[in-house]
Amino acid sequence: MIRPLVQIELYKIFKKWRTYIGFIAIGGLVIIIETAMLFEGQKSLDFMTRNLRDSFAFFGNLLNGFLISYLILNMLAVHIPFLITLVAGDLLAGEATAGTYRILLTRPVSRFQVVWSKFLAGNIYTLSLVIWLGIVSLGIGAIMFGFGELIVIGKDSIIILDRADVLWRFLFAYAFAALGMSVVCSLAFFFSSLVENAIGPIIATMSVIIVFIIISAINIEIFRTIRPYLFTNYILSWRLLFDTPVDTAKIVEAVIILLGHIVVLFGITAIIFKRKDILS
Repeated sequence: MIRPLVQIELYKIFKKWRTYIGFIAIGGLVIIIETAMLFEGQKSLDFMTRNLRDSFAFFGNLLNGFLISYLILNMLAVHIPFLITLVAGDLLAGEATAGTYRILLTRPVSRFQVVWSKFLAGNIYTLSLVIWLGIVSLGIGAIMFGFGELIVIGKDSIIILDRADVLWRFLFAYAFAALGMSVVCSLAFFFSSLVENAIGPIIATMSVIIVFIIISAINIEIFRTIRPYLFTNYILSWRLLFDTPVDTAKIVEAVIILLGHIVVLFGITAIIFKRKDILS
């Protein structure tokens, strides 16, 4: 019974024009960034490696599609949440705004099935957005720059990964990014169950993310205690996949924490929706 409900919810999602804002924005930004890197990328690469060129000689195609895709994932991973909330924040609140809650619940399905199907549809949209980011980043990057070794410059280290050892890391990185964005979707979905206007969940979700990021950035004892429990502290943990060796334990820990946030947020949302007094 869930599958037809999810299909209906996906139809409702992709019927709205706002759904395509995310795809258009990501596609446009990727094209702009990669075009700019085509003309100025070598200067940027020289700037990143300026302190190393006195000691090391760099050969090969370091300015390639892998490097550009890595930089784009770093830049856009913190901006995609806003695009997700445009859709996720409307999943339940949109029904209240349109006054279709009663019609929705007259179908021979339980409230849990309704909320579960909407939750799955929202996460499918989130996954499709991240997949689209991967396709346009790697696809356009391959066309414009080709592929080669990936240079990853950290605070205390520099890693150059062989081209044969990179693609699998990107696949897992995009999968991890999708998990992190699912937490954002779950948070917006939770706020959507509390109000009757989609603007509220969008503002509330972005406010929470901004506050959490600020808390993570401020080095105060009380914030250091709270930091390990904030999902924003783990959204960018996909970067660990580009270390060598890969710290599997930290990645597993981040996955468990993010999944825990998703389960808790959905559980609370399901309880709220089940007890919700539908007046219209």
